[in-house]
Amino acid sequence: MSKKILVLHGPNLNMLGTREPTVYGNTTLDSINKELLNLCLTNDIIIDFYQSNAEAELVTKTQQCLNKYDFLIINPAGLTHTSIVWRDAVLAVALPFIEVHLSNIYSREPFRHHSYFSDIAVGTISGLGKNGYKLALSYAIEYLSNKE
Repeated sequence: MSKKILVLHGPNLNMLGTREPTVYGNTTLDSINKELLNLCLTNDIIIDFYQSNAEAELVTKTQQCLNKYDFLIINPAGLTHTSIVWRDAVLAVALPFIEVHLSNIYSREPFRHHSYFSDIAVGTISGLGKNGYKLALSYAIEYLSNKE
């Protein structure tokens, strides 16, 4: 049976490609998702994507992961620094996950240095642009293949 991964994209990531390209690059979210999908097709992994600008929708989607997915990749975006409720939802479903950030949150404004997700994540990737997603997915695939 194929393993399933869900990629959760937080607020404003739908604006990638046009939003602050000097910080986030010119790649669109759709382009990132397509690259990840192609990696999964060659590895017998099912991958789904979800983006929302609403914290409540991300919490609900996370809760719906229970018994449906094997691994999460999360870019909490601005909710990284504020969302205790999304953190609680991630803890409740108890799925392994990697936290991804396109920019290096530690080289930016001080309020971006704290994450409510990093301490409960399998790992955190920050500052590698779209490649951070690909690295997270590669790790998730390896992690899941070792669980069989």
